[in-house]
Amino acid sequence: MTRVLFVCVHNAGRSQMAAALLEHLAGGRHEARSAGSDPAERVHPEVVEVMRELGIELGGRVPRRLDRADAEWAELVVTMGCGDACPVLPLTRYVDWELTDPKGLPLDEVRMVRECIRDRVAGLIAELDGERHAAPA
Repeated sequence: MTRVLFVCVHNAGRSQMAAALLEHLAGGRHEARSAGSDPAERVHPEVVEVMRELGIELGGRVPRRLDRADAEWAELVVTMGCGDACPVLPLTRYVDWELTDPKGLPLDEVRMVRECIRDRVAGLIAELDGERHAAPA
C-alpha cells in the first residue's frame, strides 16, 4: 500500500478529485489524502457536481491546509500548481501534474479536467501496483 498526498492551492478542486478518484479506483490498495497551501472554504460546486456523475460525493468534504505531518505521512506527493508553497522533504517522491484549475469553469470543461485527472490517477495506480508486485532486485 502506498500513501499518496495530492496538493493544490485551494484543496477545493484538483486535489479533491484526485484523492477521491484514487480511493475509488484503487479499491483500498493505496491510501490518499489531499490538502492545499491556501485552502478554500468549500469544495467548488462545479467539482462536486461532476464527481457526483461518477457516484463520488465530495459535497461533505472540507478543504484542509497542508501541513508538515501530511508530507511526512506521504510516500508520494503529487502537486498540482501549488508552487513554492508545497513542502519538500528528503526521501519523499514528488510528481507535478500540470492541470487546469476547474474553479468557475463551465461543466464541460470541468469534466475534461476530471477525465484528465482520472486518466493520470489510473496510470499512477497501475504504476504503484506494479511497484508493489515487482520482485526484489
